[in-house]
Amino acid sequence: MKFVFRKTVIAGLVVVKPEVGQDERGTFSENYKASEFRKAGIKTLFVQENRSVSRRNVLRGLHYQRPPHSQAKLVRCGQGRIFEVAVDLRPGSRTFAKHYSLELSAANGLMLYIPEGFAHGFYALTDKAEVMYKCSREYAPSHDAGVRWNDPALKIKWPCKRPVLSPKDKALPFLAERGK
Repeated sequence: MKFVFRKTVIAGLVVVKPEVGQDERGTFSENYKASEFRKAGIKTLFVQENRSVSRRNVLRGLHYQRPPHSQAKLVRCGQGRIFEVAVDLRPGSRTFAKHYSLELSAANGLMLYIPEGFAHGFYALTDKAEVMYKCSREYAPSHDAGVRWNDPALKIKWPCKRPVLSPKDKALPFLAERGK
């Protein structure tokens, strides 16, 4: 099966749409195929896959891992709908602190490829949202980091005012406070 790869306004971020086959039994799609991703210039080797199930109004993020354990991710929503956000934190990038957002859902089948050097987070738009994401490196707790979801410097227009947050996410630093 084929994939459509669409570059975004932020270098490295790619929206991926898998081809979906359908007949009287239902549907089938390939969510990842290394050879197709390589043809599109994405040479990332994924070594871990995570699954998160959230209820409506839950916001998770903005998370990333510091070098040398930075992770590229391939994010998709298997059930429900989410508002997905990736923030460019690559030092020296012309789009540093810029973000890209889109809706990922089971219905639209879109995925977002996020290269190393980005923070990522999402907001659950439905009563139940299942998010799965492949990672290029295994989770390293000692390199876990994040940026506050509502940092005014990021100018993210989240579709919520008072999301449900974990204590960890409530305490994440603002971008200007990172590394202090």
